[in-house]
Amino acid sequence: MDTEKLLKEYRNQILKAIEHLSYSYAKVQTLDSNPSYLTTQELESWEGFVARFARVSDIFLSKYVRSFVLRGDPAFRGSLRDFVNQAEKLGLIDNSEQWLEIRELRNMTAHEYSEKDLARSFERMKTLTPILLSLKVKLKS
Repeated sequence: MDTEKLLKEYRNQILKAIEHLSYSYAKVQTLDSNPSYLTTQELESWEGFVARFARVSDIFLSKYVRSFVLRGDPAFRGSLRDFVNQAEKLGLIDNSEQWLEIRELRNMTAHEYSEKDLARSFERMKTLTPILLSLKVKLKS
């Protein structure tokens, strides 16, 4: 499959995933972020939000950014950090450090952590979600 088709496919996946993330983001806005104070239903809302945050960030960083960079430079090689930095240079993203933090949060929530760590992660994800949601406008233009 050529790069343009891949980018279009990934764009469509991201746009659909953003709709789901937006729904979950709205649900967690009024919830406490400390897991010890959450009901089972509220915790399920947080878990849905975290999964959708991870999905949007995964598709964008692991698939879209890589394809975008390689479209312009098929010989480009490097780590995820290298690809994210290159995406910033190419104007695809505004701040590579924020995107690397998004990736780190996604990775952290895939493992077991204390409730205190989890609460901080939930809050940070809420803070960074508008960056993910803003992809909708960027990818449509």
